Amino acid sequence: MGEMPARESDPSHRSEAGAQVLDKINALLPELEQRAQQTEDLRRIPDETVSSLEDAGFFRLMQPEQWGGYQVDPVTFYEAVRRLSTACGSTGWVSGIIGIHNWHLALFDQQAQEDVWGNDTTVRISSSYAPMGMGEVVDGGYKVNGNWAFSSGCDIADWTFVGGPVIKRGKPVDFVSFLLPRSDYTIKDVWNVVGLKGTGSNTLEVKDAFVPTHRVLSMRAMAEYRSPGLERNTAPVYKMPWGTIHPSVISTPIIGMAYGAYHSHVEHQGKRVRAAYAGEKSKDDPFAKVRIAGAASDIDAAWRQVSGNLQAEYDLILAGEEIPMELRLAARRDQVRATGRAIESIDNLFENSGAGALNVDSPIQRFWRDAHAGRVHAANDPERAYVAFGNGEFGIPVGDTMV
Repeated sequence: MGEMPARESDPSHRSEAGAQVLDKINALLPELEQRAQQTEDLRRIPDETVSSLEDAGFFRLMQPEQWGGYQVDPVTFYEAVRRLSTACGSTGWVSGIIGIHNWHLALFDQQAQEDVWGNDTTVRISSSYAPMGMGEVVDGGYKVNGNWAFSSGCDIADWTFVGGPVIKRGKPVDFVSFLLPRSDYTIKDVWNVVGLKGTGSNTLEVKDAFVPTHRVLSMRAMAEYRSPGLERNTAPVYKMPWGTIHPSVISTPIIGMAYGAYHSHVEHQGKRVRAAYAGEKSKDDPFAKVRIAGAASDIDAAWRQVSGNLQAEYDLILAGEEIPMELRLAARRDQVRATGRAIESIDNLFENSGAGALNVDSPIQRFWRDAHAGRVHAANDPERAYVAFGNGEFGIPVGDTMV
């Protein structure tokens, strides 16, 4: 089972509530690990897991205080996601995405928050932010149509965010997130995949749904810190940039999977006897020790960079300073680099675990499949992030909205 890294990021801003949630998550890990195969078989997160996460307070980490949340520092939230992912990749992936949506809703108009949490503060939201549909301007709001794929955790959510352009007089005038209740979309069960099987990342079909103005948030307004929700939700965490918050929730589970694969590999190798090498014990193989040392260093480096950049941005917010574009670009650069480091480490460990790692009950092969499935997410596209960073270094317009 995955364990804590050798050195944890600076917990100086961690609240008591956040620390308690992390302790409860640690106690949950054996249960989640044992349920990993069931999660794959169901192709969604089991109800028992959702209840356990709810009881642990995980979904309240990024929720505003006015709605019973803990509005914790960002490193605490991502640390929780990382730990969950060491036990079950699908659970960590869905938890992070669903959990960060409470941060996103906090930026919406107060009435939108009332719509979702007014009667039940445990209501969850899924998403599909890619422009797979659009909203046409109509009186009082927007008429939304489209088919949004890859909505992770949609089966355990009662609302969703879908992204797309606003069309006015036949032309796009803005790019926004539309907030819709479950009654306004249909879930199409199409998630039959080789990795992240348990995420239930199905397609949402929306036909002529009316979305009132207060349930729409402009990405441009978010980037310029003009989100209406900031009037009431004034905690520092809500001033973090979307271009760090969202990509980090895509890379952190993969880093967690790498930690899980690493500890599974070490445990496996400690017991393995290599018949092809005259009964040599793998733990006596010097090359095996070199491989795990390299993997351990790269995985730790991945987490240190992601968590370090989150902490650096948050510290500037606490100090009342703006986050410079240089740091935001570095955070994106390091986020995709962290994903690459984690996957390369998992590949190395998997390739050197022997034929036993191919067994369907082996956690190593599951981490390997899940990590590669997560890699294909657009937020993990390294070239675009690297080009944006390079543009920034040369004084060229960045040309990437995900910063």
